[in-house]
Amino acid sequence: MEKPNLTGISAIVVSAIILSLTILYKQQIDFATEFPIALLSFLIIIAGSIGVKKLVAYHYEADISTKFWEFYQFGFRKGKHLKKSLPMIWFPIVLDLFSQGHIWWMGILQFDIKAKPERVSKRHGLYRFSEMTEWHIAVISAWGVVACLVFSVVGYVLGLDQFAKLAIFYATWSIIPFSNLDGSKIFFGNRALWATIATITGFFLASALMI
Repeated sequence: MEKPNLTGISAIVVSAIILSLTILYKQQIDFATEFPIALLSFLIIIAGSIGVKKLVAYHYEADISTKFWEFYQFGFRKGKHLKKSLPMIWFPIVLDLFSQGHIWWMGILQFDIKAKPERVSKRHGLYRFSEMTEWHIAVISAWGVVACLVFSVVGYVLGLDQFAKLAIFYATWSIIPFSNLDGSKIFFGNRALWATIATITGFFLASALMI
């Protein structure tokens, strides 16, 4: 039996705590009541999104590992990057403080992917495809966004408007093609796929902002 990824689990929990604190900052609410609700919402959204991505990766005979977002690439060319990755776990909190709670940064996690041994050893026709292509990575990332949008629909059907909106906001941040976040994986993997997912997510976001 495969051991649970404790690093990934802790990243999910810490991310949920940070995002819950940022969205509740400067709001006139009962913090003791709203924080557990926000925390549970983000735990479901983040864990669900990652779980779906893991299932899709499993279909491609690969595995993903989740970790905190690290800033490395700052340009479109391969040479435009820092010498060493910079951990950005602090960024949502700092941005929230500077914006006085008006800007929520939810791009807090990223994932790495690697092919499983059975993928490396399996023959596909006359060739061996041991490496994951950008298309595979884009599809895996896209399904994470779709999972968030499905959560939002379920939330609205069940009358959980706050949960539904948080799922849409998280999905929106997941399609922004910046650094090595999921949006970049989709955008550089397949522009048409990114445009489709971005359009659908934009429709959901517009609907959420009008309600």
